[in-house]
Amino acid sequence: MNSGEYNKYIWQRSEWPEWQFDSGRLSALLSKVTLERGRLLGSMQVLGFKLAEEATLAALTEDVIKSSEIEGEKLDPESVRSSLARRLGLDIGALAPADRHVDGVVEMVLDATQGYDRPLTEQRLSGWHAALFPTGFSGMSRIAVGTYRTDAEGPMQVISGGVGKEKVHFEAPPAERLGQEMLRFLDWFNHAQGLDPTIKAGLAHLWFVTLHPFEDGNGRIARAVCDMALARADGSPQRFYSLSAQIRRERKEYYEALESAQKGTLDVTEWLEWFLGCLLNAILNVDEKTQGVLSKAAFWRHWSGASMNERQVRMLNKLLDGFEGNLTNKKWVTMNHCSPDTALRDIKELVERGVLVSAGAGGRSTHYVLSDLR
Repeated sequence: MNSGEYNKYIWQRSEWPEWQFDSGRLSALLSKVTLERGRLLGSMQVLGFKLAEEATLAALTEDVIKSSEIEGEKLDPESVRSSLARRLGLDIGALAPADRHVDGVVEMVLDATQGYDRPLTEQRLSGWHAALFPTGFSGMSRIAVGTYRTDAEGPMQVISGGVGKEKVHFEAPPAERLGQEMLRFLDWFNHAQGLDPTIKAGLAHLWFVTLHPFEDGNGRIARAVCDMALARADGSPQRFYSLSAQIRRERKEYYEALESAQKGTLDVTEWLEWFLGCLLNAILNVDEKTQGVLSKAAFWRHWSGASMNERQVRMLNKLLDGFEGNLTNKKWVTMNHCSPDTALRDIKELVERGVLVSAGAGGRSTHYVLSDLR
C-alpha cells in the first residue's frame, strides 16, 4: 500500500466499511465496563421503583444538557427536567413552562432510549432531526430539516480556525452516496453480527459521525444513536449514567479520537479503547449522582407533611440539584418573578419551619442553605 493511501479518510478506503479491531487488546477494558455496568444496574434495582425513576430522570436530564453543551448550546436545566418529567409521567412538583426547542431534544433522546427495541429507520432519524430544529433554522441559517444534506454549497467539512487560518479536520462522503451509505448503516445497526453490543455502540457512533448525513445536528444524533445501542446492550430503557456528560468532560480528547479515527485505517482499536474508557468513567461517575438522588428522596420524605407553595418547592429542588452560588432574597425574586415581599415571606416560612437556615454575616451577605436533617 502506498503512502498516499494513509492520507485518505476512512470512507474513501477500498475496504470501507469493513471495521477491524483487536479483540484481545480490548478484552480487559470491555470486561471492566461490563462488570461495572452490571454492578450499577444491580444497585439501582435495590433502590426501588420510585428512586430508580428519580435516578433515570437525573441521568437523562444530564444527558440532554451535556450533549447540547458539546455543540456549544446551553439549555435551561429546569426546562429539560420538566420536559422529561412530563413525558415520563413523573411528578416532580412545579414544572417549568414548555420550551419548543428543549422539547424537541428531549423527544429525540426519549425515542432513542425508551424505544431502543424498535428498528432504527430513516423515518425515525428524520423525525429526530426535525425535532432538533423545530423552526427550520440552525442559529441564523435556514437548513433542510428532516432530510439528508445536498452539498449544494460544497462538501460537508468539519472546520476550525478563523478566516484564512481554516483547518479541515474531516470531510464527509459526498451527498450522492448518502442514500446507499445510510441504508447499509441502518441494516448493520438493526441486525446482529455476533458483535458485543457495547462494541457495536462504539462503532455505531463512529460510523454515523463519519457519514454526517444532515446539514447540522449530526453530533447530537450520533450520541442518541449510541445511547440507543447502549440501551440495547443493557436490555432496559432506564438510564442511570450519561455518556454525553462524560464526553463533555473529555471533549478535547473526544474530538481528537474522532479525527484520528477518520484519518486512520479501518482498524479502529484505538477509537474503541477511548470509547470504552469514556464509558467506564461515565459509569463510575454515577456514584455521586446516586447519592444525590438518595439525599433528595430522604429530604422530601422528611418534609412530606409540610405545606409549601410552588415557588418554595421549585427553589428547594434547585438547592437539592446543586444550586450555583448562594441563595439570596434577590435571587429568589429574580428566579420566581415575584416581589421582594413575596420572596421574603416564602423564605421566612421555610426558615421558621427549619427547612432553611440563614448563613453569612448578616445584611447583604445573608444567604440561605438547606438544614441538616441529622
